[in-house]
Amino acid sequence: MTNDLKPRLHARALEEGFSAMRVTTPDAIPQAAERLAEFVAEGRHGQMGWMAERMGWRGDPVALWPQARSVIMLAESYAPDENPLPLLQQRERGVISVYAQGKDYHDLVKRRLKRLGRWLMDQAPKDAPCEIKVFVDTAPVMEKPLAQAAGLGWQGKHTNLLSRDLGNWFFLGAIFTTLELPPDAPEVSHCGSCTACLDICPTRAFPAPYQLDARRCISYLTIEHAGPVDEGLRVLMGNRICGCDDCLAVCPWNKFAVAAREIGYAPRHGAPPLAELAALDEAGFRARFAGSPIKRIGRGRFVRNVLYAIGNSGDAALRGVALGLCGDGDATVADAARWAAARLGPDLNQAQPCESC
Repeated sequence: MTNDLKPRLHARALEEGFSAMRVTTPDAIPQAAERLAEFVAEGRHGQMGWMAERMGWRGDPVALWPQARSVIMLAESYAPDENPLPLLQQRERGVISVYAQGKDYHDLVKRRLKRLGRWLMDQAPKDAPCEIKVFVDTAPVMEKPLAQAAGLGWQGKHTNLLSRDLGNWFFLGAIFTTLELPPDAPEVSHCGSCTACLDICPTRAFPAPYQLDARRCISYLTIEHAGPVDEGLRVLMGNRICGCDDCLAVCPWNKFAVAAREIGYAPRHGAPPLAELAALDEAGFRARFAGSPIKRIGRGRFVRNVLYAIGNSGDAALRGVALGLCGDGDATVADAARWAAARLGPDLNQAQPCESC
């Protein structure tokens, strides 16, 4: 076991720009497979079929890479300078989740992981050859349970990872390695009796504390869900057009959040006018969101979200924008446009934003 290497690895991780680092073992989350199976069996994964397709790997890191002996979990802060919740009151503008305001975190975190991994391989003892695999959110890896097992934080009642040192505004990355590093002690929940994250959710996406039904989560609906959204949920989405930060933003542990060190996470998009976003064609969408995680949504799904926000705006002046898209070539966009136009119809009493948004 390479005891002397771990402190140097930790120091190097901080030098690279990570906010925290802890270590666990691939077999440290034996309960994950059963919990994942229950989540999928209940249909709470919605259209995310990849969760069901690769449950074997996702639920058991050992199966993903049997040669791995340690899992290095890293956190990288993207904490905003201001509370994003007041933007929800600017109904003529679209609210984009904090994580998607800057450059694509997949690229930034993976680049940092690879640099740290190469350093680790160079520093490994000659008699302990080191191989690595790095993961950032797109592979069948359950980062949050692994991070809790490593002591990096705990999964809060909103199911996101929390830290007493970082709050909950941070990305996770993982380095699997064949090196045997001393593991850290797991973390336990420090949520106590607080239910702020559960209480603020506009769609009631949490059936119980520490449980999520993705089918009702606005982040899922705006990013992962293809096709029309149920009309009962559309009215609860407010002006959120890419993700949702409500449950993250109200967490009291954010008083310990550390500032983001990566300049790439600085806001680039703000809260643009809905009318401006609705006018984007395919080329315009790609140009505007190049290098952003928003680009992954695609123009059709994004403009669909914008039209739902227009329908929820209560601003009859935006009805013409919706009417202009009723014949859009994307059937889902056209459906959203007709819905928004009907919500903002001639009778202004029809243009009633929901009270919970």
